[in-house]
Amino acid sequence: MTHALLKRIYALGLGIGIAAAVTQPGWALEGGGGTENTKPGAFIGASAGVPPPGIYMFNQVFTYQANIVGPGAGGPVPFGGTNAAGQPVTVHKQVWVDVQGFVFVPGWTFLGATYDAVVVQPWVSASLAPFGGAPFGGGVQGAIPGGLSVLGAFDTYIVPFELAWKFGDSGFNVKIGLAMYVPDGNIIGPAGLSNVGNPWWTFQPEIILSYLKDGWNISAFIYEEFMTENFVNHYQNGDIFHVDFNVLKTIGKWTFGPVGYYVAQVTSDQTAFGQANGGKQDRFAIGGLVGYDFGGASVSVWGTEEVWQRTRGGTPNVFGQDTAIGTNGFTIFGTLSYRLWAPEAPAPVEMKHPLVYK
Repeated sequence: MTHALLKRIYALGLGIGIAAAVTQPGWALEGGGGTENTKPGAFIGASAGVPPPGIYMFNQVFTYQANIVGPGAGGPVPFGGTNAAGQPVTVHKQVWVDVQGFVFVPGWTFLGATYDAVVVQPWVSASLAPFGGAPFGGGVQGAIPGGLSVLGAFDTYIVPFELAWKFGDSGFNVKIGLAMYVPDGNIIGPAGLSNVGNPWWTFQPEIILSYLKDGWNISAFIYEEFMTENFVNHYQNGDIFHVDFNVLKTIGKWTFGPVGYYVAQVTSDQTAFGQANGGKQDRFAIGGLVGYDFGGASVSVWGTEEVWQRTRGGTPNVFGQDTAIGTNGFTIFGTLSYRLWAPEAPAPVEMKHPLVYK
């Protein structure tokens, strides 16, 4: 399996951290559509902490710049193409995303945990082109499915609940939650994959492990995507496992440190006829983050570079070649987070003088 449309990102926010979700699309590179709904590295900067009660908002923009890679990239197999001289052409994927999201922290507790919820709406622009930006045609040959570019609303991302536990003054925190992608984005085409929306539901359980003490945010955000069947062509993508991690230090108003992620497809795709050889990919990325707290709002910027990838398991073509494809590239994120509303502080108790003195 390879890529379709990705999603979600947790942004570094006010206080300990604000949960934020962001989307990044990939491209429909196979019959079923693709792999991650959640952009790998999306939860970098997040933690198992919860900000004070209130309603928070964030705006995030990011770009993913990557090349199509794998045994199916280049030459006569599906996603490479050749130029007029018969030489392989590198296909470049470019994605731009803008996200608006809200985080609700009502101050409720359950089983000793603090509750919060998240709602996010992403907007996506994505394109494919031969390396160097020349348009398809003009001597470039090869089957590039899905068109040249797409633009629209991605599926709404909802986290109905997250529960966070803090273990005294030890610095250790744990958070669990369940997210979902609602298939309400721009969905068109014979397989429902000709725009940025996905014609399936995705359910994403998560667990976050954090050490938050003395200015440190050392966190591992572990989650897995379980996608339902494509309700247009009945193809079902395999499950995707993610780990996003960061080792951040806050000194004064500045936060900085190394970050990274690992992502892998852990089960095979399925069709109405059984297992499908859509291909699988693993990727590992490293990078860095820097953030600044202005008091009423905070800004963070981070980047990741995919330094290792493995793509395999696609259906062989007529030449016996593996047709699996994936992506390899870098991502740059920028996030602005702030609190929209906070509950009013309780009125001070008026101290009245007693009528009788002793």
